Amino acid sequence: VAEFPPGLNPIYTVNQQYLADLMKRTSSELAHLKGRAERRGIAITTRTAAGIPSEEVITAARAEDSDLIVVGTRGKTGLAHILLGSTAERVIRGAPCPVLAVRDPADTEEESVLSKPVMLERILVPVDFSDCSLDALKYAVAVAKQAKASVMLLHVLEPVSYGLDFTLGNSKARRLEVETWTKRLEELASSHQHPNMTVESRLRGGLPADSILDAAKTLPCDLIVMGTHGRRGISHTISGSVAEAVLRKAHCPVIVVRSPTAIRER
Repeated sequence: VAEFPPGLNPIYTVNQQYLADLMKRTSSELAHLKGRAERRGIAITTRTAAGIPSEEVITAARAEDSDLIVVGTRGKTGLAHILLGSTAERVIRGAPCPVLAVRDPADTEEESVLSKPVMLERILVPVDFSDCSLDALKYAVAVAKQAKASVMLLHVLEPVSYGLDFTLGNSKARRLEVETWTKRLEELASSHQHPNMTVESRLRGGLPADSILDAAKTLPCDLIVMGTHGRRGISHTISGSVAEAVLRKAHCPVIVVRSPTAIRER
């Protein structure tokens, strides 16, 4: 996507020339990437567009009836993220299919996913038993069966009051809550067992995004699959998005699966 600067009126000759040069450079870069892929035996087609990147990606995905969108993310946080936003996150909120986000290796000390073979052995699936998280689980199970990978279900139990260590409380009511959620997780894991994969479960206490990121590193996991409601506007601003918080900091690729209900509402 050639991003045409906002406010630059394309009716003027000088701007038309600028856009033509921009599209020419974009086409040249795409041709180079296509050649690299074809040398590895990958069939590839290309298309170019001018406009807002997230909108053009979503439009192309719909036109091509894509099964998956793969995007890179710079993992911006703080003021840079607030001011600039994230094309990947905007794509996720409007995508008609799951989105695989891969961090730019320049943003992390972790070894680049491009410099070593991609081994899909364990998939982390955070679940809160909402419809969107269970939809993501179905998708993760389908991927795991194909890859013969294991699935790790994770439910994060947020503390009633946050201590410095964010550990689970020790009250009788809290212990009962832990037992209840542990049982639900085990039943969910048991219902998805398959000869080609194993499904395990973990219960953790803490802030959801932090707990998910920590689990992905310490278990460790090669992929995180999460659900999202895909809300926009005030509802998104107020509630935030655990999926997007994980997306910005995860050391491994993240697949975000939008709820079918959210897609139908668009």
